[in-house]
Amino acid sequence: MKTVKIVGVPEHFNLPWHLCIENGEFEAENIDLQWKDIPEGTGKMCQMLRDGEADIAVILTEGIVKDIVAGNPSKIVQIYVQSPLIWGIHVAAKSNYQNVKDLKDKKVAISRIGSGSQLMAYVNAHENGWDTDDLQFEIINTIDGAVEALTNGTADYFMWERFMTKPLVDKGIFRRVGDCPTPWPSFVITVRDEFLKKNPKVVEKILEVINKTTQDFTQIPNIDKTLSALFNQKIEDIQEWLKLTQWSQKNLNEKAFIKIQNQLFDLGIIDKKSTFVETVKAL
Repeated sequence: MKTVKIVGVPEHFNLPWHLCIENGEFEAENIDLQWKDIPEGTGKMCQMLRDGEADIAVILTEGIVKDIVAGNPSKIVQIYVQSPLIWGIHVAAKSNYQNVKDLKDKKVAISRIGSGSQLMAYVNAHENGWDTDDLQFEIINTIDGAVEALTNGTADYFMWERFMTKPLVDKGIFRRVGDCPTPWPSFVITVRDEFLKKNPKVVEKILEVINKTTQDFTQIPNIDKTLSALFNQKIEDIQEWLKLTQWSQKNLNEKAFIKIQNQLFDLGIIDKKSTFVETVKAL
């Protein structure tokens, strides 16, 4: 039995992995896939890949491309979710901010440096014509930290996946003043170089198993009710999310990679570029 350490965010996107583990599908292939939830998100997962604490990460595209450019010895082996991630732009419910324009030069809460919440703050600033050099950040680690920071005023706004944050909006803790979809596929599957070099067949088999589940995920009976219960979401929100979410069973091609990297470079998120072969590995 081959032990594999995999990490991802505790969000609805990753339920297919948990179903495959619970159903013994990896075990049937002699793989002990050990999943660990990382609520701190992309920045933390990049560090875990670098430190060898994780073999595989299901991770935001922009975050891992940035970190591979910065020297993370890992490769993207597949797109996991092709559709954009819709980032909600949130403020404290009782704040005076009424729209995104009000947030110019205000402090943004981010989970950590290099996280998706930080990188998307640059995307949002660029789209609104703000000087990205003026962005100010407050590190809050988790969504609970964001609640605290926005409520007590140590940060002014917080960007996080719209549907996962919806319960906080429904409870009157946050107010959503806008959305900012990623201009690229939201999640990719990334493997540490050392692990990939030694275990290419294991990685291939893991992708084969997960792809079979994501291909038919929306057809699973009562999947909307399951997700609603697990993630404390209204059934109508889950149904909308299922309509918008498109899983992928293909890898990033060179043309798409160049486009993403050029966008990151133009946004000032990366200050140099990597090559396709340094970043993406076809299996």
